[in-house]
Amino acid sequence: MWITNNLINSIKNMKTRFLIVIILFLLQVSCAKFVEIEVPDYKIISKTVFSSDETAERAVLGIYNELAKADFSNGDFSSVTTLSELSADNFNTTTLNYSMIEFEQNNISPNNSYNLNLWSSAYKIIYMCNAVLEGLEFSEGISSESRTKFSGEAKFVRAFAYFYLVNLYGEVPIVLTTDYRKNAVLHKSSIEDVYGFIINDLNDASTVLGNNYIAGERIRASRFTAMALLARVYLFLEDWEMAEVLSNELIESSENYTLLKNLDEVFLANSKEAIWQISPAGRGPLSFITNEARIFILNSPPPNSQKPVALSDDFLNSFNEEDRRLVQWIGNYNTGNQVFHYPYKYKVNSSSVIEEYSMVLRLAEQYLIRAEARAYQDRLSAAITDLNKIRERAQLPSISSSTSSISRESVLDSIQIERRRELFTEWGHRWLDLKRTGMALSPWISLNSNIDNSDLLYPIPDQEIIKNPNLIQNEGY
Repeated sequence: MWITNNLINSIKNMKTRFLIVIILFLLQVSCAKFVEIEVPDYKIISKTVFSSDETAERAVLGIYNELAKADFSNGDFSSVTTLSELSADNFNTTTLNYSMIEFEQNNISPNNSYNLNLWSSAYKIIYMCNAVLEGLEFSEGISSESRTKFSGEAKFVRAFAYFYLVNLYGEVPIVLTTDYRKNAVLHKSSIEDVYGFIINDLNDASTVLGNNYIAGERIRASRFTAMALLARVYLFLEDWEMAEVLSNELIESSENYTLLKNLDEVFLANSKEAIWQISPAGRGPLSFITNEARIFILNSPPPNSQKPVALSDDFLNSFNEEDRRLVQWIGNYNTGNQVFHYPYKYKVNSSSVIEEYSMVLRLAEQYLIRAEARAYQDRLSAAITDLNKIRERAQLPSISSSTSSISRESVLDSIQIERRRELFTEWGHRWLDLKRTGMALSPWISLNSNIDNSDLLYPIPDQEIIKNPNLIQNEGY
């Protein structure tokens, strides 16, 4: 499948039909992996596609729409949310879906199709971001203000995709161009270099993006969106001071964000707790519900191939009975012989209007980031104050910060418990937390008993290694 020169020439002078070019162009990406694609000279296409502020903005909107469809980000079977929860201890499979079972057993084969979808769809998003950045660079008809803003949005999304690639796969190639010849032979970059690249992109984005959302829709990147991800990055890099500085600014921005008292309102579209969301509308004009609601809410007894997962007993046992999250964010289906529990953060499983957006970044995480950063700086009372914000919202008793015998370790343990309860089934938080804290290999964690260091990274898909002789498989595969 290729875009013909005739098609390109027929569209060159029709600015308003730019979207046809970009959609067809991206369809070619979806029909083959990003490293295989030889596209026409983007400098030529960009003169038409990026001929005005309006057409350039449509290209940027195309990236956000793709996030709603891409396997790694769409909340469906091959998404970070589903697969990483299986790798951790929050989900169990309820069907004989062997691709999922491999994630649950931490025994993923390099030819696992879901793993390939995860990898290739993340790189497809990166490819699109690079295409937009190149188009903005070569364009002559875009205002300076729009060029700067759109570049910031593309860099944020690119950093977001790389954050998950480096955390799931370790060393990965840094793709900076749409040139298939260069992309096809890239070596892996070190984890340190990938994180450096992510930080540079996020710093650039936070510098040029404004604080406000367009039309009140929290589905495009803002300065605060970039800062929220950057706070997480610094937490993962154990730069406690920077993590606290960034999370603090978000928390102090009370005119933009607040912890909602009613848990049933948190995941609504444009909720005041949301820092960034993905709209299901990006999947198409008739998409009204999130994929998380579609595949998580059990309305028929397992096994059901369309409802492949349920919450684990180990996860359920982590809750206190009085915890409101146990009641409002967890549903159950009774078959008569067995009770299955499922995530019920997203509640709308059928609708003719969009009521919920997929949550990606929210304020509760920032409180937990700041709590952990403060605890590691031995400011335990301040850390407990942040932790209690989350506990009190869940109607749990506050932890006393006046006890002189309280230790850093006990505070950090409490933070990890609340992270698990608060952020379950949201973008793989539990799996990434288990890995970064060293808990994944602990005998006290209910993972596959045979897990070892090599299982902490997913394998590079076989198909990618076959195509690129310079890609080296992760250890143990």
